[in-house]
Amino acid sequence: MRPAPMQPIMISHWRPKSALPQTHIRAANSMSKLTHFNSQGEAHMVDVGDKDATQRRAVAEGHIDMQTATLDLIHQGGHKKGDVLSIARVAGIMAAKKTAALIPLCHPLMLTRIELNLTIVAHPASVHCLATVETHGQTGVEMEALTAVQIALLTVYDMCKAVDRGMTMRDVRLVEKRGGKSGHWQRDE
Repeated sequence: MRPAPMQPIMISHWRPKSALPQTHIRAANSMSKLTHFNSQGEAHMVDVGDKDATQRRAVAEGHIDMQTATLDLIHQGGHKKGDVLSIARVAGIMAAKKTAALIPLCHPLMLTRIELNLTIVAHPASVHCLATVETHGQTGVEMEALTAVQIALLTVYDMCKAVDRGMTMRDVRLVEKRGGKSGHWQRDE
């Protein structure tokens, strides 16, 4: 018995605002408060051309939990692929520099500093990543710091997955940002 032929599915993501149901019109209007949406609810890159260039700094962090044996392997430097934390650090630095290529509406930035610290934590068995990114420019570097953390942790996963597929990344978050019109923000915790 032959399966029925697949019918093509046409998906249209754009409709004129007048064609949207009322619930979508309300959502589109509320999106104008988000900087990456215009008054019609369409995505766009924010114009930062008239903003003053200031010193910008962002700090982000995250963890990757793993089995104690996996952490011991990293700590002892016994991994076949090499120094896990050094390779993860370089991957995070490279990722921060490529953020605009990964996140569609991010501005390409000339970064002046990227620092990643990867620390072994005994309980719970994990690696903690802290990324600091700086620039002198018209927009912040929060996305670059968050991207650096995420990719550094993904690199740890990639290098250790053969011995521990159950590793879990958690608590990737912005810790602090400085500069720009909104000034200084720091997580309360």
